[in-house]
Amino acid sequence: MEAAPTTITVQVKFAGRTIPVEVPAAASGAELKRLLQPLTNVLPRGQRLICKGKVLQDAASLSSMQVVDGSKVMLIASQGLHQGDGPITNNSSSSATTVRRPSNVKENQTQKPEAIVTKSRSERWKLTGVVALNDCDLKVVPEEVWDCGPSIRILDISNNSIKEIPHKISALKSLNKLLLTANDIADDSICWEGLSCLQKLLNLSLSENQLVSLPSTLGSLTSLRELRVANNRLDNLPIEIGLLKHLQILIASNNRITSLPSSIGDCESLTEVDLSSNLLTELPEAFGNLCNLKVLHIRNNGLTSLPATLFKKCSQLITLDLHGTEITNDVLRQVEGWEEFDERRRQKHQKQLDFRVGSSGVFDEGADDDNRRR
Repeated sequence: MEAAPTTITVQVKFAGRTIPVEVPAAASGAELKRLLQPLTNVLPRGQRLICKGKVLQDAASLSSMQVVDGSKVMLIASQGLHQGDGPITNNSSSSATTVRRPSNVKENQTQKPEAIVTKSRSERWKLTGVVALNDCDLKVVPEEVWDCGPSIRILDISNNSIKEIPHKISALKSLNKLLLTANDIADDSICWEGLSCLQKLLNLSLSENQLVSLPSTLGSLTSLRELRVANNRLDNLPIEIGLLKHLQILIASNNRITSLPSSIGDCESLTEVDLSSNLLTELPEAFGNLCNLKVLHIRNNGLTSLPATLFKKCSQLITLDLHGTEITNDVLRQVEGWEEFDERRRQKHQKQLDFRVGSSGVFDEGADDDNRRR
């Protein structure tokens, strides 16, 4: 006869994720709660565990409540009972009295949560793969972030005052999403050599920083799908951007870009490009090679013409914003392929047009009218 397992693994659902927890087969509900405390940051008395529609009782064994290997348990946390500086009490003075009672066991129980708190953050990061440190008034990236290494998939340190991204970032080899928006990062304070090691990176946001240029190393991030560098002081994009064959979204608005490399036409997967509010006077003819392009925003530039093949070859283009340029609607209608483009976008936005019937709403033609420029 096969011996019963000494341990079981319970799948605990909490805060949108599933946490596998290994417990002794004879464990009670209370023991499971204690194991969940460092993993969820919720005190045992704030945990409500439900399995198969029934609330698990602290004193009862898991087996008596039909919790077996592979069982799914839902954790509901009571508001106000997450870990802080120890368990929450109604009277701080009575809490102090309790600690002074001559019981070493009691003291250990009071102090233990504090030790867990100090390491629970990095443990939680490793467990979820997500580091969310946006809006934390940081000046440097905490060392414990780098210590998490390949466990991290998403790093969000937006809206801080961080000035340096060191080579240590190369340790985050599994990183898919890196959000560095709205910091104080300059050209010489970001280690692109370290960034180039992130071969799984799909989304990179460097908007709202102090960047003047992007290095050729950018082209080594060949898995990149989204690149956001808006609101910097960039005057160009590197030729190597053409190596980003999988890039789908490029947001580089509100910079000082005067020209684009023709290699941008090699970014064959691009579907959305925003180059609004720059100093562009023309787009390279190679722009017409972007056959998957659907959305193009280039308002507030000095453009006087479009690539001759833009409408003809970019057969999926449905959104075009040329307001604030020298290209008017009359000029736009003279570009070869405009009729097909116009038909596509009107079909796409037909519901919007129908909604505006009888109202003052006017379909946006994509550029300024001549009479508005006089």
